[in-house]
Amino acid sequence: MHIIPRRSVLYMPANNARALDKARSLPADCIIMDLEDAVAPALKSEARQQAIAAVQADGYGLREVAIRINAVGTEWFEDDLAAVIDSDAHAIVVPKVEDAETVQHVADRLPEGMALWAMIETPRGVANVEAIAMSHSRLQVLVMGTSDLAKELRIPHHPDRLGFLYSLSRCVGAARIAGVDIIDGVHLDIADVEGFAAVCEQGKALGFDGKSLIHPGQIEVANRVFAPDVLQVEHASRVVEAWREAEAAGKGIVVLDGKLVENLHAAESERVLMLAQAIAERMVV
Repeated sequence: MHIIPRRSVLYMPANNARALDKARSLPADCIIMDLEDAVAPALKSEARQQAIAAVQADGYGLREVAIRINAVGTEWFEDDLAAVIDSDAHAIVVPKVEDAETVQHVADRLPEGMALWAMIETPRGVANVEAIAMSHSRLQVLVMGTSDLAKELRIPHHPDRLGFLYSLSRCVGAARIAGVDIIDGVHLDIADVEGFAAVCEQGKALGFDGKSLIHPGQIEVANRVFAPDVLQVEHASRVVEAWREAEAAGKGIVVLDGKLVENLHAAESERVLMLAQAIAERMVV
C-alpha cells in the first residue's frame, strides 16, 4: 500500500503569477493550478503559459502539483491538454467528467508517470461514477465539484449539505471500489471558519481523503482534520502490535481494551500508521 497525503488540495488561479509563486511556501499537500473556472476566457492562453512555466521552474518541494484544464469540448481543451502533457506536472485534472470514455480519451495520451484526476460535478457524472472510477489505471483521484453540482441539482448550500449527501456518499463508494482517493468539494465562504471546520469533519466522516480549498487560510484546518491525531496513531500502533502477537500465536482474533480485534481492524490501523508516516515525511516549512 502506497499512501500519498491529500488532506489539503488548494486551487490557485493560473493567471496569477504571484499566487503560483506563493504556493511554493504554503503547507498544502497538493496544488491545483487552475486554467478553468478561475480564469476568464481572454486570459486562458496567458494562464496556460504561466502554469507550465511555474511547473517547469519547480520549487514546490514534496507538494503534489496538478493542472486543471478546460473541459472536453471547449475551445481550449486541446491546447491545454497538449501543454500539460509536455510539462512536469504530477497530474492533470479533468473537469466535468461524465463518462468513462472521457477518462480513457485523456489518459491514453498522458506520458508515463502522469496521473489523472477526474472531477465529478454533474448529475450524469454521479450516475456514472463507478464506471468512471474504474475506467483507467492512470486515474488516481476523484474530486467533487460541489459548486457546479449544486447548480445542476438546484441544491442550496446549507450548512448540513443535506442535498449533497447521496452524491457525496455514492462517489466515496465508487472511489473505494476502484481503490482511488477522493477529495471533497470547496467551501465557498472564506470567512466562515467554524462552518469550514464542520464540513471538513463531515467530509472525513463520509470517507473523504481530503478537502479542496479556495484560500490558503483553509489549509491548516483541512490538514488537521484529515490527518490521524496522536491518540488515533497510538491506538493504531497498539492494535497492530496486538494483532501481530495474536498471529504469531496462531490466533485469528484478539481482545484489546475489552474490544474484539480482527484482521480488518489491523489492516485499517496499518493504513492509519502509514498515513501518519507519509504526512510526517512530507512536512513542509
